[in-house]
Amino acid sequence: MRKKLFSLAIPALFVAAVMVSCKKDKPLTSESNEVTTTKEGSQYTLDTLNSKVEWKGYKVFKSENTSHFGTIKFESGDVTVKDGKLESGKFVADMNSLTSVDLKDDAESLGKLNGHLKSGDFFEVEKFPTASFEITKVTPAAEGDYNTLLDGNLTIKGITKPVQFKANVSVKDGEVSVATEPKDIKREEFGVKFQAPAENGVIKDEVTLQINVKALEKK
Repeated sequence: MRKKLFSLAIPALFVAAVMVSCKKDKPLTSESNEVTTTKEGSQYTLDTLNSKVEWKGYKVFKSENTSHFGTIKFESGDVTVKDGKLESGKFVADMNSLTSVDLKDDAESLGKLNGHLKSGDFFEVEKFPTASFEITKVTPAAEGDYNTLLDGNLTIKGITKPVQFKANVSVKDGEVSVATEPKDIKREEFGVKFQAPAENGVIKDEVTLQINVKALEKK
C-alpha cells in the first residue's frame, strides 16, 4: 500500500462508528450489554439525510503523525421516547457509504483509500454491509459537557462489544437529536487487524467515532 493511503478501521460506529454490523437484531457475543431499555412510548424514525457517523484514524511515522477522517451514512434507525425522554434506540450504518473527507479533492487517492477500507483488509463490506449501535441503557448526566450517558452494543464485522458514549440528547417539537462525544474504540477488538509494512508507518489501534443522529416522530 502506498504511504499516502490510510489503513484504519471504524467507525466505524463507526463508528460507527460508532457506527455501526450485519446481524441487525441480536448481539453476537456474550460480552455485549443486556438490553434493559424498552420500546414503550412514542416511536421516532431516523432522518438518514441528516444523520451520520464521523470517523478518524491515525498512522504514526517516525517523524510525524498523520490521520484520515470521514463519514459513514445510516441506512435506517429508530428511537423511542417516553415521558419526554429518550428511552431506547438502534442505528444501522451503511458501510458501503464509508468515505474519506480529507481526500475529497484528490479523486485518485480517495478512490484507493475507500477501496482499501472496504476490502478484506479492513471492513469487508461485501460480507458485512452494515454496522450498528443499539442503546441498552440511558442515564441522565448531571455534570460535564454532556447531558446523557448511553450504554449500548456496538457491532462491527459481526462482532459485538459494549460501548458507552457521553452524549447530548434533545427531545423537542417532534424531533430527537443525539450527538455523542468523540470516542476511541480499538479496531482490533472488532477483527480489523491489518498492518502495513513497517516502512509505511504504524496504524494505530484506536479509531475515533462520533455519532450524530436526528429522528422524527412517526405521524
